[in-house]
Amino acid sequence: MKKFKRILSYTFLSIATIISIYPFFWMVVSSTNASVDVTRGRQLPGTHLIENLTNLFDQVNIVTALTNSAIIAVLSTFLTLLIASLAGYGFEMYRSRGKDIAFNILLLSMMIPFAAIMVPLYRLFGRISHTAPLIGLDTLAAAFLPTITTAFFIFFFRQNTKMFPKDLIEAGRIDGLTELGIFFRIYMPTMKTTYAAAAIIAFMNSWNNFLWPLVVLQSPGKQTIPLLISNLGSSYSPDYGMIMSAITIATLPTALVFFFMQKHFVAGMMGSVKG
Repeated sequence: MKKFKRILSYTFLSIATIISIYPFFWMVVSSTNASVDVTRGRQLPGTHLIENLTNLFDQVNIVTALTNSAIIAVLSTFLTLLIASLAGYGFEMYRSRGKDIAFNILLLSMMIPFAAIMVPLYRLFGRISHTAPLIGLDTLAAAFLPTITTAFFIFFFRQNTKMFPKDLIEAGRIDGLTELGIFFRIYMPTMKTTYAAAAIIAFMNSWNNFLWPLVVLQSPGKQTIPLLISNLGSSYSPDYGMIMSAITIATLPTALVFFFMQKHFVAGMMGSVKG
């Protein structure tokens, strides 16, 4: 009976693995085929990879799009981790009357879809453009500023902070550290797995973000990689081989980030604290 359950488990896991990997396999294989072969559903590697890459780098400004996406994703991730961890730490460590009420109101904001606040945000950045053009419409800053204070990450850090040993805070105060010193020198190194898990989620969300950059970034030189791929697919006669090559390149950064940080990601999502 145990042997049968083991065979059944491995069979199910194998099927689930194939289903999960197949889209990536098809994406990589399609990037090596001509457009006509992709539309025909060819499942074997072709000989058009170099041609697709050459067309991609010659016909569209993919380097600029990758650079814009990288700037937005890195700055967004850094600011998200800093602000959300400070807020989560404050909500959990310090006591006040209205703290729980404020936190509950903050959680309620997670129920509001982004599409519902997109128009007010656009009008806000439109007004900011007149007084602070560096963070107004059609700037990279406008593409990531609305995403750095999400309730999810504040909630995520607060829940993980519950596992933080409170004795370390008292020890830091005895040693003469300020509250910010305790946060930066004790809390952040101790909660590194939580930061790693949040960094992966924040980076992926920012790198793959499409709707808000589509609205706020208006110049061709400011477009991100998702916008570039969307434009390639909406052309009169799309080159699917070139498009799949672009998608493969766009997938590599998030795949590499997750691959190198997957152990910390699992530990952070489980709420563990590593010293």
